[in-house]
Amino acid sequence: MQLRMFESLVESDAVRRKTAQSQTLPISIGLHVVIILAVILVPLLTSEALPEPSAAARAFFVEPPSAPPPPPPPPPPAPKAANVPKTPPKPVSQEEPKFVAPIDVPTEIKPEEGIDLGVEGGVPGGVEGGVPGGVVGGVVGGLPSAPPPQEQPVRVGGNIKEPKKIKNVNPVYPDIAKQARVQGIVILECVISPQGKVTNVTVLRGIPLLDQAAQDAVRQWVYSPTLLNGVPVPVIMTVTVNFKLN
Repeated sequence: MQLRMFESLVESDAVRRKTAQSQTLPISIGLHVVIILAVILVPLLTSEALPEPSAAARAFFVEPPSAPPPPPPPPPPAPKAANVPKTPPKPVSQEEPKFVAPIDVPTEIKPEEGIDLGVEGGVPGGVEGGVPGGVVGGVVGGLPSAPPPQEQPVRVGGNIKEPKKIKNVNPVYPDIAKQARVQGIVILECVISPQGKVTNVTVLRGIPLLDQAAQDAVRQWVYSPTLLNGVPVPVIMTVTVNFKLN
């Protein structure tokens, strides 16, 4: 009896729990739906009008940016200089000198003072225009003190004539050559300055015991100046020195 009452209590308690759960679920769902609708609809019904944007904002969002100003025009080209025609220089007329006859004609022509006409009758070996006391074979007006450095000696031949020997010195016969009975001809090549002096001597064909004596003698020789176009020039010529035992 008691067991049945306990089972009935247990069953009735389980039925009550199921009934309570079945009633609570729809209520819970309804409350959740109401809350969600309130959250969505209340802000929409109570929303106020948005504030109008400021003028700067409207200008920033509405007005398009203005285009940059166009670049300045290029400067005008510089004016070209006017071409001024050049006037040719006027030719200077040069009048030819006119010879005028003298008014007074002299009856006697006198020689000019200061001109030495030389010695009457001349001097043996002298030249026209020379002066008394000059050197035989000298040049009128004298010779330059030194030849120009650019002058090169010219070889005797053709239009260049061999100068005339003015001073001669005989060679000294070496004693050793006399004892050895050596004799013969020594051929030398000489350079003669515009003043007629022998400045350089070279042996072309010689004899060992006689070469030095021949050179010493030829260096003391003096010649007349050699003229080329009226100007004294150095020359090259060949001379021979003969050594002969008596």
